[in-house]
Amino acid sequence: MIKYKIFYILFLFTFLIKPLSAKEPSTLIKEIVDEASIILSSSDPVESKIIKLNNIAEINVDIDGIGMYTLGKYRKSLNDDQKIKYKKLFKSYFLKSFSSRLVDYSDPKISVISEKKINEKYTIVNTILEATSKNPEIKIDWRIYTKNPERPLIRDLIVEGLSLARTQKEEFKSIIQNNEGDINYLFKSLEEFIIK
Repeated sequence: MIKYKIFYILFLFTFLIKPLSAKEPSTLIKEIVDEASIILSSSDPVESKIIKLNNIAEINVDIDGIGMYTLGKYRKSLNDDQKIKYKKLFKSYFLKSFSSRLVDYSDPKISVISEKKINEKYTIVNTILEATSKNPEIKIDWRIYTKNPERPLIRDLIVEGLSLARTQKEEFKSIIQNNEGDINYLFKSLEEFIIK
């Protein structure tokens, strides 16, 4: 009987503390933004900043999930070798694109405004990139994948109503369609961007 009571207490303890270890999507974004701001405002060389920004992205962004989404219907026609090649190319493409855009900002000020749970899998976090003397205020919504609440991941950025993942999907679709549905042309395009 004592053994069962101990088991029950341990089970209850595990169940009760689980939500405490889960990270709220808005907290995730605030932490990422704060960390990125410290990196960007530092006196580190650009190469060092890029490495640190990429580390943030690799931990907090669902790069594989975004990659497969942006491939659209063409992902179904990939064989195993092509899938491995695409994932590797997309990851390099994504990280280069991500860090090269951010590194131009010296000290971005992003404020978390609100969050809205769409369903069990997704939450939208609304933020504002504050205006500067050079740039206007920009509304940025973060689409957070929360299937595993202990490890929420960024799946998309919606900048002033424009989904970056959807825009990327349309671009990839155009490249493949303009080359008679040959996925290798997309691979070539990604490789060219990476080595630039």
